[in-house]
Amino acid sequence: MRWAIVTGSSTGIGEAIVLRLLQEKVNVIAGIRKPEDAQKLKEKAQNYSAQLVTVELDVTSDEQIQAAFEKTRELLAGEGLWALVNNAGIVVAGPVETLSRDDWRRQFEVNFFGMTEMSRVFLPLLRQGVASLGGGVPRIMLVSSIGGRVPQPMISAYTCSKFATTALGDSLRLELKGQGIGVTVLEPGAIATAIWGKGQQQSTEFTPDHPARRHYSREIDGLIKLTNKTAAAAISSGEAAETAVRALLKEKAPARVLVGNDAKMAAVLRQIMPLAWFDRLLMKEFGIDPSSR
Repeated sequence: MRWAIVTGSSTGIGEAIVLRLLQEKVNVIAGIRKPEDAQKLKEKAQNYSAQLVTVELDVTSDEQIQAAFEKTRELLAGEGLWALVNNAGIVVAGPVETLSRDDWRRQFEVNFFGMTEMSRVFLPLLRQGVASLGGGVPRIMLVSSIGGRVPQPMISAYTCSKFATTALGDSLRLELKGQGIGVTVLEPGAIATAIWGKGQQQSTEFTPDHPARRHYSREIDGLIKLTNKTAAAAISSGEAAETAVRALLKEKAPARVLVGNDAKMAAVLRQIMPLAWFDRLLMKEFGIDPSSR
């Protein structure tokens, strides 16, 4: 029986990955921030034969990461870890000019530094997994985003954190190749998860009298409109989890996996279109007048 640990398992793609792994008879340690979320997840997983263990895990807390490591080591009993799925993430929205140093730190603490610390701390267990499961079997999955390829206005902190996540995955893939640990970067487009609801909630904070509207009113309205449009067309978290788990179960860990037609299309267009043309396409999506100024 293989064991995996998944961060950000309370809702959305993290929860869906946990349930899909259990369906594949993979034992899962689910990182949850609230006890009530742990109970809900256990209720959804009660018909699966594989084990589900929940741990309180805020990836910005070194103490909780270490506690999760100790619990995982105890459960594995020397057999080693099969997979670490770094999924926890948030969105901090707003133009660069209005984001404080603390805003940027909050964005990167969850989306990037949480992943680096989880990977660093759990690598010894993945090495044990190489010994017990074989070279190339244990792996790390980093949940990035198409925003890790395509920078976007008004969510610069988020896309910067995802660019960093994708680069981390590429670096780890090379560093760990010789140790028999695979690394995959998952690059979803729009997925119908709670993160969109939180993004929409943040957008409503830009009230008509908000200081940012003095210079960015058109862009803010474009962000709100695009967020609503994207959320309505998003694929389900179950569909995204299916792609993620399929990648985890491959004999060799794929380097990058795009999730959703929107992500695949954006990746192709970003690669083949001249930058000026692609900029105009993005400006149109965000309601920015390309002819202004």
